[in-house]
Amino acid sequence: MRLTIELVPKTAWYTNVRNNVNRSEWDKIRRACYKRAGNRCEICKETGLTQGFKYAVEAHEIWEYDNVNFIQKLVGIQALCPRCHKVKHPGLANINNEMHIVIGQLKKINTLTYDEATAMVRKAFSVWETRSKFNWSLDLSFLDTYFNK
Repeated sequence: MRLTIELVPKTAWYTNVRNNVNRSEWDKIRRACYKRAGNRCEICKETGLTQGFKYAVEAHEIWEYDNVNFIQKLVGIQALCPRCHKVKHPGLANINNEMHIVIGQLKKINTLTYDEATAMVRKAFSVWETRSKFNWSLDLSFLDTYFNK
């Protein structure tokens, strides 16, 4: 699948990069991400500007989860158009009545049927429910690549 859903466990909400670095550091990280991607979505190659959004791309944090030791490890930051970024966060999209965008983008990018896309969302929420039962430690060592630590 080119476009996947990456729900952060409820117990790890707000333990993201933006909340662990200062504003100037976050700006350095996200701008480097945008530049590397040529201000285009790294998944669909479009920009939010052509989709009617305010921003061309947004920075999305990619996490791996060690389900044994409960470590949430940052493994990348990618530039995504707002539609692909909504797919990464379908809980927020649902709250904002934008689930149609999530389903539509999953169908388009992954060539899925409506039923396949909705099954993908259900499966992601099932994983999220399980992971949300545990407290996670945060590993931000990936940021060393931006700050030469």
